[in-house]
Amino acid sequence: MSKTLIDIDDETLALAAEVLGTATKKDTVNAALGEVVARYRRERAIAELAVLAEQGAFDALLESGFEEEAWR
Repeated sequence: MSKTLIDIDDETLALAAEVLGTATKKDTVNAALGEVVARYRRERAIAELAVLAEQGAFDALLESGFEEEAWR
């Protein structure tokens, strides 16, 4: 882990801490960075699912009787 000196807007940091439920500046910044990375990963996963859908990977789900077949 690296140590970095940065200027952070106090009001924004306080609001982020409230939203994230964190108690320290360090925890707030780390949690915020984690949230950004998680969001990026979710967006990538959704984009990959969209490509699969365009390729017809989920077409069988729309067919009549698929649910019964899936539970066998």
